[in-house]
Amino acid sequence: MFEMETEFRRLPGVDKILASERLTRLAEVYPHDLLVDLARKQLECERRSVAGGRAASAFDKIVAVIVNRVRALESPGLRPVVNATGVILHTNLGRAPLSGEAVAAMEAVARDYSSLEFDLDSGTRGSRQVHIESLLCQLTGAEAALVVNNNASAVLLGLIALARRKEVIVSRGQAVEIGGGFRIPDVMRQGGVKLVEVGTTNCTYINDFEQAISPRTAALLRVHSSNFRLMGFTNEVSLEDLVALAERSDLLVLDDLGSGCFLDTTQFGLAPEPLVQQSVAYGAGLICFSGDKLVGGPQAGIIVGKKQFIDRLKKHPLARAVRIDKIRLAGLAATLVHYLKDEATTKVPVWRMISAPMEEIARRAEQWALALEGKTKVIEGETMIGGGSLPGGTLPTRLLALGYQRGRHTAQALGRKLRSHEVPLIGRISEDVLLLDPRSVLPEEDEVVIQALRDLAAVVK
Repeated sequence: MFEMETEFRRLPGVDKILASERLTRLAEVYPHDLLVDLARKQLECERRSVAGGRAASAFDKIVAVIVNRVRALESPGLRPVVNATGVILHTNLGRAPLSGEAVAAMEAVARDYSSLEFDLDSGTRGSRQVHIESLLCQLTGAEAALVVNNNASAVLLGLIALARRKEVIVSRGQAVEIGGGFRIPDVMRQGGVKLVEVGTTNCTYINDFEQAISPRTAALLRVHSSNFRLMGFTNEVSLEDLVALAERSDLLVLDDLGSGCFLDTTQFGLAPEPLVQQSVAYGAGLICFSGDKLVGGPQAGIIVGKKQFIDRLKKHPLARAVRIDKIRLAGLAATLVHYLKDEATTKVPVWRMISAPMEEIARRAEQWALALEGKTKVIEGETMIGGGSLPGGTLPTRLLALGYQRGRHTAQALGRKLRSHEVPLIGRISEDVLLLDPRSVLPEEDEVVIQALRDLAAVVK
């Protein structure tokens, strides 16, 4: 019979726990106060468990839980993984991997002091934007540029600095949710901007914008539907027509490109993605886009456009709150240099994956298959771009298909085994089959993949 008072008396004191051999060894490395705090917290959990009608845990188990919690504190939860899911810009896996040059640039400024806001010529304070602005202007043809911490911040800064307490007109079909609860109408409300929707979900015309302009109108907004696509009977106002109307009405055009792109995607068999350079050439006042999607750099919000508007953003108090840090600034600058040197498809990992020839993908898939000693087969498949970019856009690939259904060797079980590898290997499961896609894995990671597959083959014999 369960006796609560007896179970409470079985619980050890903090001193007894700390005197255990395993905690004594930890005390040689970790502060006494930390171990005391963890012991007290675990004992409180035990008391609640006993009060709920459960028996007290054994002493060794209590000690083991505390030791595991100490170990967990020093083991980083953020770990490198191999992305074999077949989603190139996988948001849950950190989106774009970086080039070696970008990583080296980030490491250099992280390790040492840097000239972040120091003018080496004059010996006086400088601006962190000088390290990136000229690169962006050269690459896009814009008059000026500004980089903040992400694209949501870029859009919010533009709205607050240039349209606060005024109206911004947008097509009803573009008042979208980008992802993670980021909704254009909500962002505009937070920015103190009144949203004026025109047209219908599927069709908006230039007359709709023209008729909605009032003395309170500050800007016309275009939002690229980077994570969905309308099909069938549709009509969108072109950016050229929007800019022409804005110029006649002395208004700003703010172009939210979302992913942002510098390369012609059609050359890789993908649907056309609006280029940043085109938006600048068409005359948009501000163009906002991400740095960590199709640009292939670290997380950043990039703003390019006309100097008169960029200058106002730079002076706004919010610009300091959303500014980019030195490490990501260095990585982004190194990534942009790849585009200027026309080497993005050989240096930027996202574009290396997108442009990889089918022959290479097939060869690597067969090499992976050899590691599984005939316990898999190579099939045709599709790689997704992901990250809210190129909706519906896929590339042909070859997949390893692991479909064991005997005993413990289900697709779910195999996926768990690969995720428990020293460097976790992440695949995707479709119709009870575990799929691994070489296209979303860089060739230099193949050795890790092959070793993980060899270890798996040994387990499922």
